[in-house]
Amino acid sequence: MIPSILPTYNRAPIAFTHGEGAWLTAEDGSRYLDFGAGIAVNALGHANPELVEALTAQARKLWHVSNLYEIPEQKRLADLLVEHTFADTAFFTNSGTEACELAVKMARKYWSESDAPRHRIVAFEGSFHGRSSAGIAAAGSEKMTKGFGPLLPGFTHLRWGDHDALEAALDDSVAAVIVEPVQGEGGIRPMPDACLKGLRELCDRHGILLIFDEVQCGMGRTGRLFAHEWADVAPDIMMIAKGIGGGFPLGAVLASEKAAAPMSAGSHGSTYGGNPLACAVGARVMEIMTAPDFLPDLRRRAANLRQSLEGLVATHPDIFDHVRGTGLMLGLKCRVPAGDFVKAGYGEHLLTVPAADNVVRLLPPLNISESDIEEALRRLDAAARALEAA
Repeated sequence: MIPSILPTYNRAPIAFTHGEGAWLTAEDGSRYLDFGAGIAVNALGHANPELVEALTAQARKLWHVSNLYEIPEQKRLADLLVEHTFADTAFFTNSGTEACELAVKMARKYWSESDAPRHRIVAFEGSFHGRSSAGIAAAGSEKMTKGFGPLLPGFTHLRWGDHDALEAALDDSVAAVIVEPVQGEGGIRPMPDACLKGLRELCDRHGILLIFDEVQCGMGRTGRLFAHEWADVAPDIMMIAKGIGGGFPLGAVLASEKAAAPMSAGSHGSTYGGNPLACAVGARVMEIMTAPDFLPDLRRRAANLRQSLEGLVATHPDIFDHVRGTGLMLGLKCRVPAGDFVKAGYGEHLLTVPAADNVVRLLPPLNISESDIEEALRRLDAAARALEAA
């Protein structure tokens, strides 16, 4: 008999009752150190007091109104995002998947009224852009698309890092290129700064829109507010979600005025997107992350963690191959099945997240303390030793 919850997840047999900072407490009272942060969602930890205050203050006033009316909390968050990014405008969604849908629509809408309409979108293998029709078509992996055809047409998939194939693919039929500056589900694979610069130059040469998917790698995760800032380039359209809500469902599409111009009244909408509750929390997240000391302090702690992880790899050469990633978006490339290491972490009451390419993702809260980092390293070492003993 099918369970009451549709069985689309292989869930670990752990249920949590509450959390605080980087820690989660299970039903049996045991505590787990969370180095997954809800897959980069709980960017400021669990039950962050400042976010709780922002949420409850707004909840006492107003939860939801239709986008048929002005929403001051939405305007405040949009102004903050425009102030601190390349963007001229923002549209709010409830998730990264919804953001992908709009990004694809916006890119195609941009070209729809030109003398030579374009619709083709170039994407990369190993990518993840959500599980909607546009998201799985953009990713193109057999695992995600099998059984869900016919797929949304108009996507071309290239091998990651194949510069010759990219140059050959970018012709006058291409409307946009969509890329994650750092692939998350794909195994913590950063696109080198030089490649991002080259991609921007290629798009400019051919008049192609550039879409960055920073749903997982954005909002401070790499040590900058957004990962593309390391390369000193900017997209035309950007998808964000996860960390922007600090655990509350919230996403957005940010865009330049040029890319967004064709999106007139009635061209897109959302019932819950940009609701007062979500935007009150998102605005507080932005205020915290753009404070002068937040990102420099994050980079310092991330550098210390990276150095310690290099030592962990050297200590356990039969378990780990190398460390990859940047900031607090790190991956351990494993020599044993990554899923086995994640399970060994459960035994040490440590939560990590598997990814493709046999990688274990480490995505702790961005404000994690030095003492919690030290404790995580001890538990990572214990999990590796347990696998060695087995």
